[in-house]
Amino acid sequence: MAEPQQPSNGGNTPSILPEASEPSPMATTTSDAPAHGEQSDRKTDGDHRRGQRGGRSRGGRGGRGGRGGRDGRDGSRGGHALKTDRRAIHEAKRRRRDDDGNAVATAEDGEPKQSNMNIPFSAEEIAQEDRRPKRKVAVLIGYAGTGYKGMQINHHEKTIEGDLFAAFVAAGAIAKINADDPKKSSFVRCARTDKGVHAAGNVISLKLVIEEEDIIQKINEKLPEQIRVWGIQRTNNAFNCYQACDSRWYEYLLPSYSLLPPSPKSFLGRKVIEAAKEKGVYEDCLKTWDDVGNFWDEGTTEALQGDNAANEDTDAMEVEEPAEAHAESAEASIGTLDGEKTKKPKYQPSQAELVFREIKAAYIAAKRRYRVTPSRIQQLQNALDMYKGTNNFHNYTIQKTFKDPSAKRHIRSFEVNPKPIQIRDTEWLSLKVHGQSFMMHQIRKMVAMAVLCVRCATPLDRMKESYGPKRISIPKAPGLGLLLERPVFESYSRKAKASFDKEPLNFDKYEQEIELFKQEQIYKRIWDTEEQENSFHIFFHQLDNFDTNYFLWATAHGLEAAHEPKERRDPKNPVPKALQEEEGDDDPEGGEG
Repeated sequence: MAEPQQPSNGGNTPSILPEASEPSPMATTTSDAPAHGEQSDRKTDGDHRRGQRGGRSRGGRGGRGGRGGRDGRDGSRGGHALKTDRRAIHEAKRRRRDDDGNAVATAEDGEPKQSNMNIPFSAEEIAQEDRRPKRKVAVLIGYAGTGYKGMQINHHEKTIEGDLFAAFVAAGAIAKINADDPKKSSFVRCARTDKGVHAAGNVISLKLVIEEEDIIQKINEKLPEQIRVWGIQRTNNAFNCYQACDSRWYEYLLPSYSLLPPSPKSFLGRKVIEAAKEKGVYEDCLKTWDDVGNFWDEGTTEALQGDNAANEDTDAMEVEEPAEAHAESAEASIGTLDGEKTKKPKYQPSQAELVFREIKAAYIAAKRRYRVTPSRIQQLQNALDMYKGTNNFHNYTIQKTFKDPSAKRHIRSFEVNPKPIQIRDTEWLSLKVHGQSFMMHQIRKMVAMAVLCVRCATPLDRMKESYGPKRISIPKAPGLGLLLERPVFESYSRKAKASFDKEPLNFDKYEQEIELFKQEQIYKRIWDTEEQENSFHIFFHQLDNFDTNYFLWATAHGLEAAHEPKERRDPKNPVPKALQEEEGDDDPEGGEG
């Protein structure tokens, strides 16, 4: 049987490589460029000394201080001044950023687009509005993130915060005079979420006009059904939901077939078996896989081989089809002799391609029919238990080193529900993690590490080793399954009740509404997306068939068998594009997703 082909570097490929050398997407430069006069003075004072010291001075190539090949002052290289003023370029870039560091969108004429969080009113409209007192409050919300760029202030994209702010203004909870800037209302989020990520519970703190008893109803009437305000609670004036949050609960939904071991015909499957035999632990592996039965029988592996070919063929079509579409749009149509116009024929798949598609569909259907056993769920729980306590998670994020104190995070619990949920043909597992705070991609990498250990019969001591100084590549599980369950405000709630005579800040009294919302607005979107896009199947299939040593730490040979990613990319040995870590727009401190 033919060896599985290496998948192409497509968009659904698992991204795994930490990239500490690139700046955080949240980082912005705050220092102003020095005045032109100051810069000229520094240049004049140093010209004579620079001429005496020669090329290997401070700022010279190889010299102490400054960047190699530059004089450190006027941006020149090798005695020739650059034509472009770099300070001016960086300053222009800073001006094109909004309050959250996001790039400001511009219209075709180069002018900034109208902000979604700057709602203009005329002076006459503002003067006619009654002035009412605003109070500091915590607003408890939930949302399905599909179709949104996340829970973040981005003035020129469709975001959850943008729709909330507009609803507050429309309902009269934010006065028209304050509708041009969320800062006027002290708008703060508890946890930022990235594009498409859901939240059953999240909190924002700000100042609102809440005199009307039905203000929550009025706000919800101005919102789409996938965004809900659960409640509004008065707080003390100094309350800041981001600073007051003690911990966060996240849920991750995982198809149970994700726990199937890699096919023995796949690259990773072969390496796992070879290493186990060499180390004399193959019989132990077979015992671990005993509950899987004969899933990887001859018929299934043949389907897998067909799936590899189908993936390869589909990748080719994905390259060819846009080219045809481009040609069609360029020519628009082909003129005939009698002046009529006819369009080019659409792409018609070959018979072989149709057969491959049928095989792939049958293979996916077989995986969805898999039903996990209690013993395999317990194996997953044993792996998740290894995360409890305070550990160094530098391998579970990006831009962190082993010596970085902020890489240490405390996990209170990580539990898998022993009762799977069956939705249509697929069985799902619910994993819930409770932690003090999470770094970028941390939860998704934690899920992938635990699942790989179960799939590959990896000793759980390997997870302990991942907290050590050696850098390893851990894949990032699909973002589709991630859900912010709720933030926790234990310390504030105790203080609010004892000192401020205010009710505790939690979601307890909204549990029924939230559960119904999760079923109708969040879970359904996850089920539908997976059924249409096969995100988890693609992720694990490509992961198993990468012909690389990045994941060989999961075999019996241990960490030494795996490629150790470098902190900086080596231009002479570039990392394949599909394996490079995505940085995304996640907030590395304010929430995982």
